[in-house]
Amino acid sequence: MGLIIRDVTSADRDAVIGVTIGAYAQYSDSLPADRWEPYRDSILASFDGDRPAARIVAEEDGRIVGSVQLFLSSEAAYGAPELGITNPIIRLLAVPPEHRGKGIATALIREAAARSVRLGADWLNLHTSDMMASAVSLYERLGFERAVETDIMNGETLVKGYRLNLAQKAASL
Repeated sequence: MGLIIRDVTSADRDAVIGVTIGAYAQYSDSLPADRWEPYRDSILASFDGDRPAARIVAEEDGRIVGSVQLFLSSEAAYGAPELGITNPIIRLLAVPPEHRGKGIATALIREAAARSVRLGADWLNLHTSDMMASAVSLYERLGFERAVETDIMNGETLVKGYRLNLAQKAASL
């Protein structure tokens, strides 16, 4: 059975939370405890409410093996209209370590890009930090470019903005 990319259902909630926390838990050792707990709490909080325009999962052999959230703006994604991002933003791209290297993250990004194109967007944005080096490498390999004007400071951490030119790159993902 192949990889299925689909919208999250209410029955998926616990599995998606488990996959997301499982994917991000590797950073619990890199962050001080006073930073990891609020970060984990913000991940959990992202599964409630209607701020994401879409919650997308990757399913393999009947199991959730990855997920991503798609927001329509920086206001929806971060409560930060001052960032001025009025294009879709992906957040919390998550593939647990045991499922990495199989193209799951790329498939989820491809789906988010396709949905963004259907919405008429020119760009797909995201934010990440140097701590997530493998993610940065993936984004750059897929054609995301730095969007320095959307960088955010989170405490002492620089959270870097990236964007993908959908007209130029979406078809080649």
